Amino acid sequence: MDNETSKGGLLGGRLTYRQFRTGHRSGFEPVLLAAMVPAKAGEIVMEAGTGAGAALLCLAARVPGVRGIGVERGEALAELAAQNFAENNFTDLSVVNGNAAALPFAAQTFQHVMANPPWFGVENTASPDAARALAHHAPQATLAAWVQELLRLLRDKGTITLALPAATYAEAVSHLRPACGGITLLPLWPRQGIKAKMILVQAHKASRAPDEVLPGLVLHDENGITPEAERLLRQGMPLPLG
Repeated sequence: MDNETSKGGLLGGRLTYRQFRTGHRSGFEPVLLAAMVPAKAGEIVMEAGTGAGAALLCLAARVPGVRGIGVERGEALAELAAQNFAENNFTDLSVVNGNAAALPFAAQTFQHVMANPPWFGVENTASPDAARALAHHAPQATLAAWVQELLRLLRDKGTITLALPAATYAEAVSHLRPACGGITLLPLWPRQGIKAKMILVQAHKASRAPDEVLPGLVLHDENGITPEAERLLRQGMPLPLG
């Protein structure tokens, strides 16, 4: 597998991270996804579609003692995630090979769940690379199936956190209701004044808390990565919520 992977880092090099040279390559989304999850030591977090494990690695680096389980449909990616967990000595992280729409866990198992679901619709041409297509291309009703299954596994008052294209916000909220309240939207602005292409959405199961829209995060300015984004992407700080 080593010949098929490249070795890099996460959080400014604090974490070792291998990913496949071809196919899906991790961007900023898993790092920011992990930064939004309000997990505490001893709590159990599940990530659907964990890929090579970037989000769980970043979460474990920020929250010592957190326990995490990743689910990945691609067997080779699941093996690579397990290797990344082991190389970084995170013994409380594990991965299983499975389908995010039919997860092998009992109801209300986890305090927090998170996912960056496939988001290209049927109207988009799938990548000729099979691994990239699996990570990005979503058949109709994929988001509904993922959210339904994640909510089944989530404990009452727990959080579900999703990284999504901005265009899917209304659909995501429709699937989160009526099981959740306190739905929080955080736009990710590529630059100041440019509309958000990606968003983070978080909701609390069995909650009556009011919904809110946060100011959002500007990722780049004329100097490169903004200081606010730097705190999250390279220093591993949590997203300020509320």
